[in-house]
Amino acid sequence: MTSAPVQTDILALARDQVLERGEGLTQSQVLEVLQLPDERLEELLALAHDVRMTWCGPEVEVEGIISLKTGGCPEDCHFCSQSGLFQSPVRAAWLDIPSLVEAAKQTAKSGATEFCIVAAVRGPDERLLAQVAAGIEAIRNEVDIQIACSLGMLTQEQVDQLAAMGVHRYNHNLETAKSHFPNVVTTHSWEERWNTLRMVREAGMEVCCGGILGMGESLEQRAEFAANLAELEPDEVPLNFLNPRPGTPFGDLEVLPASEALKSVAAFRLALPRTILRFAGGREITLGDLGAKQGILGGINAVIVGNYLTTLGRPAEQDLDLLVDLQMPIKALNDTL
Repeated sequence: MTSAPVQTDILALARDQVLERGEGLTQSQVLEVLQLPDERLEELLALAHDVRMTWCGPEVEVEGIISLKTGGCPEDCHFCSQSGLFQSPVRAAWLDIPSLVEAAKQTAKSGATEFCIVAAVRGPDERLLAQVAAGIEAIRNEVDIQIACSLGMLTQEQVDQLAAMGVHRYNHNLETAKSHFPNVVTTHSWEERWNTLRMVREAGMEVCCGGILGMGESLEQRAEFAANLAELEPDEVPLNFLNPRPGTPFGDLEVLPASEALKSVAAFRLALPRTILRFAGGREITLGDLGAKQGILGGINAVIVGNYLTTLGRPAEQDLDLLVDLQMPIKALNDTL
């Protein structure tokens, strides 16, 4: 009678595969990590931190974001209060160029190396692209900072225009696993987002692509999402946690438990050992002050400082002081070029 094979512990396997060899976990392996009991969370976070330090180093990239065009979006992303289809309190508004430049200046003063211009649109029209071009030129005249954009889905011509403007990085989130996407958005497809990201990469801009955890997805779908991102190989992955917004279809969903959120952070680090993994929206309500520290010591190596698009963040000084306390140096601008 033959004995059953001994199953290798997932964290022991990850230590060899990811930490020693730099090979990200597969979808099924990520699922095993997400299913670990809470008693192993500290061990998991320590391993994710070791992976981050080994394959990314100790530097933390700091970014600020600003909304050039807020609200009035025609899409029905169920988490977003900027959709014009929902009865949410956000209303359409445009930011003028002087305000954009001032926001870039304040972002640079915080030590940030990246400033992202965001617009709530399906994709940019000529007016918006002209505003972005004018904003980028004005910022460049006064501020030494890398400029990123997040303007929705793009055509090839628009990708080429942004590349010619010198946009360093383009953000377009896949938001969730391919199998869960139709439960989150119905007015466009996951594939349309993927095609924009492919064109961005081919044009030579850095690809920033992440999503939101806690939108009703299963652990299996969360693991699928990590595998989707690993296939895309983005330069940066912003991890958001759902902050339920009044008036949206997801307004009544419960906030993700902190232990589940931290397991997800570590699991995504083990799936993406060399990627910039950024703390983004929802971390304050999901994790609180203690969770911010645990995340940065559990695989995170980038943060958005200040407020988000329609929700409040922690004061930038709190995050920057935390990095000093943890002896995590802020990545210098010349290291991002």
